[in-house]
Parts: sequence; C-alpha cells; structure tokens
Amino acid sequence: MSQTYDIQLAGARELPDQDPELATLLDQELDYETGVLAMVAHASVAPPSVLAAAGTVLSNVTAEGYPGRRYHPGAEWFDAIERLAVSRAQAAFGARYANVQPHSCTAANLAVEFGLLAPGATLLGLHLDAGGHLTHGAPASVTGRAFHSVSYGLDDAGLIDYDRAAELARAHRPGLIVAGASAHPRRIDYQRFRDIADEVGAYLLADISHIAGLVAAGVLPSPVDIAHVTTTSTYKQLGGPRGGLILMGAEHATLGPDGRTPLSTLIDRAVFPLTQGTPNAAAIAAKARALDVVATPGFKATAHRIAADATALADALIARDWPVLTGGTDNHMVLLDVSRRGLTGAIAELALSDCGILANRNRIPGDTRPPLVAGGLRLGTNILAQRGMEPADMTTCAELVVRVLDAVEPVSDTEYRLDPDVRKGVLDEVADLCRCFPIPGYPQTTP
Repeated sequence: MSQTYDIQLAGARELPDQDPELATLLDQELDYETGVLAMVAHASVAPPSVLAAAGTVLSNVTAEGYPGRRYHPGAEWFDAIERLAVSRAQAAFGARYANVQPHSCTAANLAVEFGLLAPGATLLGLHLDAGGHLTHGAPASVTGRAFHSVSYGLDDAGLIDYDRAAELARAHRPGLIVAGASAHPRRIDYQRFRDIADEVGAYLLADISHIAGLVAAGVLPSPVDIAHVTTTSTYKQLGGPRGGLILMGAEHATLGPDGRTPLSTLIDRAVFPLTQGTPNAAAIAAKARALDVVATPGFKATAHRIAADATALADALIARDWPVLTGGTDNHMVLLDVSRRGLTGAIAELALSDCGILANRNRIPGDTRPPLVAGGLRLGTNILAQRGMEPADMTTCAELVVRVLDAVEPVSDTEYRLDPDVRKGVLDEVADLCRCFPIPGYPQTTP
C-alpha cells in the first residue's frame, strides 16, 4: 500500500470518532446517491480512484503560478502532477494547449472572456432561455454586466438560428462569440460559428461543458481545432472532480487582440493572475486521474451508451405522448415542455424527487415563468449509462417518470398532490432498479 493510501485510510478511520456528525452526513449522502435514480444532465459519477486523488496531501499545497514558475516554494511534486494533468487533457481532446487550473467551467469562461475582451466590448452568446449558460452573457451574470451582451436564439424548430446569429454578428461586431449550451439537445455546428466569427473578426469560444465526454469519445464532433478556445467542466460528463479546463488546438499560437501575444499566453495570464489565485492542487490531481480514465475503452463505451440511452429515452417519452423539445436528441439530454400538460418545471422536479428520481426544472423557449418555476424539465442519461443501463432499460425509466407526472395534481406553481400509492410504488421500483444497476465501485447500501 502507498503512503498516501495509509494517510487516507487513517483519516477515514478517525473521522467517525472525531466528527461523528459530519461522518454520518457523508454516509447519508452516499446512501442517497446509490439509491436514487439520477436522470440529470448536469452531473456524472466520479470513480473511487478520482475521489481518492481529490483527498490527498495536495490539499496542503499552496502554489500560485504555473509549473516551474510558482510564487511559493515546495511545489516540485505538484509541478509534476499539473504537467501530467495537462498532458492527459491534451491527449484526451487532441489539444495542443491545456490549462487545468480553472475551478469550474464558469471560471474557465470568465478567464477567456476577460482575457480577450475589454470591459464594455461586445459578447455574442446563446440566450439563457434558449439553452445558453449564465456566462454566455446573461444579465444576472457578471458577463452581462461587464460586456455589451447580445444574444442569439432558436428557430421555429427549436434549433440554433445560425442565420440570425450571423445577422447579429454583422450588426454588433462582437469581439467574442460563444458557441455552446447548457440545455440544448442537438449538435452544434462549430464550423458555421467559426465562419461567422471570421467574417466579423471575432474570436470563437466553444463551451462543451455538458458534452465533453461525448466529444472526447468521438460521439460528437470536436471544436478544439475549429474554435480559438474551448472550455469544459470536468464533472458534468468526464467523471472528474468539480473543476474546469481550457483547451486550444490549431489556434494556440494565434496572436491575441494586442497583435503580439499568443492566445495561449493570454489565457494563462487570464486564469492567473487575472481571475484566479491559488489553484486547487488536489482537484488537479483528481483531474489527472479522471482524464486517464477518459482515455480508456471503457469510458468510450459508456459515452456511446450515454447517447444511445438518450435517444431511447426521448423515443420512449414521445411514445407516451409527452412533448419532447426538438423531437429528440443528439447528445445526452432530453427536454420536456411540461407546461403543455398543465405542470410547471418546479412541480415536475419536486414530484419526481419525492419518488426517488432526479431531474431538474428548466426554462424553455417562450417561457413566461421565473427560473425557479420554469415550464420545462431537463433529463439526462450520464449516470444511467454509468450504472450500465442500456437503451432497452430506458423504457422502464420513461415509464417511471411518466407514472409520476401523469399522477401529479398541481395546487400552485410549486405545490402539488400525489397519490401515496403511486409514490410508494415508484420508490420501490426505483430501489429495485438501483440494486440491479449499482454504481461501479460504490458500496450498494440500498435496502
């Protein structure tokens, strides 16, 4: 056994005695995760080895800067670990540059945006209600306040309106265009966005936070050599710790807005010292471990299963007369317009959670409800596929979701009634399903 393992094992043994309150809460979280049917699009499950890497002595390391250029002493081994994480990120995505320090994809996006744009410059991104992210220029985000934010949207079919995006780009001449989404079920045409960016002299940022696993596995096309910069989180679909990555391919040596400094240098400076201080050394070790897993045949097989499961889930919901936006999916997520069935997203989310199924409320095109209520529901298949569920199993998952939603009686936008027999029946079936498909490497604690 390694010395690191000895320390982790000692800590695990000490925690229940020294802090039983915290230890109990952690055990309860584990029980919950293994016993709930997580049909969310915004998360994946980290393998035990990734969790172990995140809980190492690197938590003791403070080292601002980059390998070989730290502002603190004692970073020799952390330097080697960060270089390993960088090389694995490059290998996983076919990139020529990688920055592994961002604390999240939000942090990565902010670094790119503030590194390439001056305050008040124009940023063009997907509207939040059309499936964009807060950091794509939403008014509630600093990106909507620091920059002149312009938003493109969707066409009548619910697909990205590239023609309108081009019109807006010509009219507003953005310095940066963001291609990416947090709630869009169809593939994005990065080359079309690059053509638009080139026409108006803008940089192109591809945010693949939600689909990074599908991109790394070759299920979806990669923007790394098309966009100037690509960002992602490491936990949504890569089975890693909470954190982010910034990647570049062919454009890594392209000069930035000053005409002198390569983009790779500008991005490094934008992460540190512009938008972040000390990196999370333990999280970077966990990223290195997760990215090693990404390179395995098993990860690629899971990624293909994620996409196949999502298609099957969408088809099963459509067959049960539930309105699936865009009529299906190209990635891992399925969006339902629950407002057409007299529900709100909040009620759908709460009722499903009460029955052991996790999905999240989501605003949809034309939504008139506030974000905490919403008219849509977002589902995803990342964790279902990690559990080993195949497309044929999505029929069961769809039936459970529909059984709950069909039985819900709204009382207000956020309150509802549900037959206790329906709740108990679904809870029992969810428990059975979780026992049949345990999370790999996790103890099965569901009774």
